[in-house]
Amino acid sequence: MSSLIVDAHQDLAWNAAAFGRDYTQSALTRRAQEAATDSLARKILGQTMLGLPEYLRGRIAVIFGTLFASPKRKQSGEWEERVCYRDAQEAHRIYQQQLDYYHRLADECPRFRLIGDQHDLEAVLATWEEPEAPRDPVPPDAHPADPDPHAPKPLPGPAHAQVGLVPLMEGADGIREPREAEAWMERGLRIVGLAWTGTRYAGGTREPGPLTPEGRRLVKTMSDLGLMLDLAHSSDESWFEALDLFEGVVMCTHANPRALLRNPAVPERHPTDSMIRRLAERGGVVGVVPYNRFLKADWRDGDNRADVPLTRVADAIDYICQLTGSAAHVGLGTDFDGGFGAETAPEGLDTVADLPKIGDLLRERGFSAIDVQAVLAENWLGVLRRGLP
Repeated sequence: MSSLIVDAHQDLAWNAAAFGRDYTQSALTRRAQEAATDSLARKILGQTMLGLPEYLRGRIAVIFGTLFASPKRKQSGEWEERVCYRDAQEAHRIYQQQLDYYHRLADECPRFRLIGDQHDLEAVLATWEEPEAPRDPVPPDAHPADPDPHAPKPLPGPAHAQVGLVPLMEGADGIREPREAEAWMERGLRIVGLAWTGTRYAGGTREPGPLTPEGRRLVKTMSDLGLMLDLAHSSDESWFEALDLFEGVVMCTHANPRALLRNPAVPERHPTDSMIRRLAERGGVVGVVPYNRFLKADWRDGDNRADVPLTRVADAIDYICQLTGSAAHVGLGTDFDGGFGAETAPEGLDTVADLPKIGDLLRERGFSAIDVQAVLAENWLGVLRRGLP
């Protein structure tokens, strides 16, 4: 049986709010609908890569589902109005609505489950240990050429397999003041990233700077509460400062080694070797992003996908393993549908169901079965087992 996969970064709630994408559907069904209607989502993001059947087919057992909104100063069009904020109060409202989305998704679709504690995590994983769902045999007098187009298609994988959702706030501006972090935790938030661009709390992508005084208070509050810290998008300065101050479980959910990108357009978006080593010393994990511009610095939209083979993802994983001395500090953080679609993913990745191909590439490079499983799932599961209440 193939390994399970944990994906540490998917913007499901943002997509649902901005474009109405329904992730209980197949990605292929949604693509057909968006192509037929010339949808804005397809124009802005490209072809969706996510959907429940694809999660189950690819054995994606756990997702870190983000709460994300961008500040008004970064708004790129009218379509973004519902997911942009002017101040902390608006950020709070948008993030609360997105957390509501995850609660609603889990309530309305039993194949999704919110993960709030260790029990939830183990219960989700146990559903994948069941045998594959049986398929009804085709009667001998059936007419396979004339299937009922309205008949529901059986879902792949074990009959009751669930996809676990761990809520992650990307950019902490939705926390109006540090002491409010406790109320967010009570509602199910488990991971907080201080920055996207710069926030009230920390320097971030394209807006470097240290932790602010309020950011230092938030980091201390998160330590006391047991919230986990995501350093993705943190500036170099705030990355090191946060690691010095924060006493809990740390990670970088979605970023690639800066050393593999010659002259990256946004260097501070990717951690340096010293940043990765420091994170590893704390037991942290880096989620590699299968996005062409994060794998080949001079790649641009419209370039040939064949210019970025899937082996580049394996290169990034292998680099982190060599740098840190083991396979214990790297995983996947795809960011699929988070600003890009299938057109700008490496050749060979059409939907999330194709992620097991990365494991195949690692095996071809001589990674052991244990190390492949670590990269695909166990490293992130270890983070959650240490960080969840």
